[in-house]
Amino acid sequence: MQDEMLAIILAGGQGTRLGKLTKDTAKPAVPFGGRYRIIDFTLSNCANSGVNTVGVITQYQPLELNAHIGSGASWGFDSLNGGVTVLQPYSSSEGEKFFEGTAHAIYQNIAYIDQQQPKYLLVLSGDHIYKMDYSKMLKYHQEKKAALTVGVIPVKYEEAKRFGMMNTDATNRIIEFEEKPAHPKSNKASMGIYIFNWATLRSYLMKSYATDKSLEDFGKNVIPSYLANNESVYAYAFKGYWRDVGTIKSLWQANMEFLTPHNRLNIADQYWRIYSKAEVLPPMFLTATSQLSNAMIVDSCYVAGEIDHSILSQRVSVGMGSRIIDSMIMPGATIGKNVVIDHALIGEEAVVGDDARIIGTKERIAVVGYHETVGVEQS
Repeated sequence: MQDEMLAIILAGGQGTRLGKLTKDTAKPAVPFGGRYRIIDFTLSNCANSGVNTVGVITQYQPLELNAHIGSGASWGFDSLNGGVTVLQPYSSSEGEKFFEGTAHAIYQNIAYIDQQQPKYLLVLSGDHIYKMDYSKMLKYHQEKKAALTVGVIPVKYEEAKRFGMMNTDATNRIIEFEEKPAHPKSNKASMGIYIFNWATLRSYLMKSYATDKSLEDFGKNVIPSYLANNESVYAYAFKGYWRDVGTIKSLWQANMEFLTPHNRLNIADQYWRIYSKAEVLPPMFLTATSQLSNAMIVDSCYVAGEIDHSILSQRVSVGMGSRIIDSMIMPGATIGKNVVIDHALIGEEAVVGDDARIIGTKERIAVVGYHETVGVEQS
């Protein structure tokens, strides 16, 4: 498939709904599940699906994300038959600079895509948690003789206002697209996963940016344009685990689901591994005063307190007498003595001082941001 399909991962979004957690880093670089970053799941899906050439389009606060991806060696992309290329905005003779939408980002990188000479273009989001075999979607796309195939997943009707919704006929051909509708006609939500026939998409983009520049976004512009021109557009129904972690609550929920034994994501599946850039770190250390219950503790953690149904990422320190409940603590965070953290997300390298209280609820998750200091007197 490496000769047929090129993957482009859109990883440049600011992720404003994650608030403090994306103030200093791109959303796809946000830590997840103790050992991973969000983009690891999309990159691993590409590697496991046999998609060996990947372009990652970045824009907002890309330094941490770029360093994490590196040469792509952690996912096996540093071979002679493929590779990962980080694609960032650049000035050109046409005055182009920042990406103004998903389709515009693809247009700005036409030269890179043309170099790979793909027949099909797989466009992915870098900020979802899921496992998916893209080769099966490509086979479906080919069988349907589609110009565009959109990955869809059923959602609750009350959640439809967060998604682009696809209305289909009996053959799964998309006949109507609704962007975040208040009153949806179906429950088929776009996953932000697309397979395009590259020649067709290229023609649309070149025509648009030579004239009215109207095709900025796939959901708002490209899909409606394809439908208006009677292109063959199909929905590919995905039935596995998939989470959009674009809000504080959804990110917290996905981390808590990660703790559930035999959860649908099945991170222990040896046939579909999730890879990540691994730090060389010493083992965790649990003191005589530590108490653990349904907890996930990874490398180089120091724990002298009580951890209940929570995740501690690499290099987290928890002082004596502290209690962490229903929370996810990101790498390098320092938790002092006699602290209570409940229903919370604690950002990377954050410091929570002695006796502090970080208390949230299921409906309102408490957040401490990246490098934020809480409960420590400033000198």
